Parts: sequence; structure tokens; C-alpha cells
Amino acid sequence: MFDIGFSELLVVFVVGLLILGPERLPHAAKTAGLWVRKIRRSINSVQREINAQLDQEELQQKINETNQRLLKEGQAIQNTITPYPETFGTPADQAPEPQADILDADTAKATATNENKTVPEASKPTESKTVTDATSTQP
Repeated sequence: MFDIGFSELLVVFVVGLLILGPERLPHAAKTAGLWVRKIRRSINSVQREINAQLDQEELQQKINETNQRLLKEGQAIQNTITPYPETFGTPADQAPEPQADILDADTAKATATNENKTVPEASKPTESKTVTDATSTQP
């Protein structure tokens, strides 16, 4: 990270000894060491988080690619199990005409459902019966 050689360290030590003196130099070196350790720890933490994020994005990308590949393979397998109808790839002008039986079956079904509907009793016309008295009709 920092390219500090032995000679540069010696110069910093001598300047610190001259400025701070022999009594305060050990305390200053200890404080500087603590700061350097905290900075290194913070930098390493940030690097780990960035690497973890990159790994997570890479894994997500691989998962998406695998899912797409599996979907394509699943569709291919499904197509081999249940092939397309013969008329699937034909243009509309070459497609066979719909069968009349199918149309007749649909209309017959609709007619049958209309005939099976029951009319409520209240809406049926009532037959008027004439009640005849047995005594009055006899001669």
C-alpha cells in the first residue's frame, strides 16, 4: 500500500525525536500506530464488503443464466413429449377449414340448453276446468 522504506522510516523517527523529544515520542508513536490500525481495519472492511457485493451479483447473474437455460431445456423437453399440432406452423391460407361437425355440435349444444330450461309454474297458462255438479247434470 504505502511504499515506505527503512531510510524513510528512520528520517521520520529522527524528526519526531527532535520535535517531540524523548519523553513524548513513545506516546505519539503508540497513538499513530492505533490510528494506522484503525484505518487499515476500515479499508479492509470496505474491501470485504465490495468483494461480497461483487460475489453476490456474480452469483445472481449465474442463477439467472441457469434459470433461463433450464426454462429453454424444459420447453424443449415439453415439445418432444407433446409435439405441436400439424397445423401449428402453417400459414392461415394453408390451414385446413374448420370442421362442420364442430360448428354443428356447438349450435346443437346451445339449442339443447335452451330447450332444457324449465318455465316456472306461475308463468304457465292455467287451464280452466268447469266443475259440474253431479246432481245438476243428471236428467
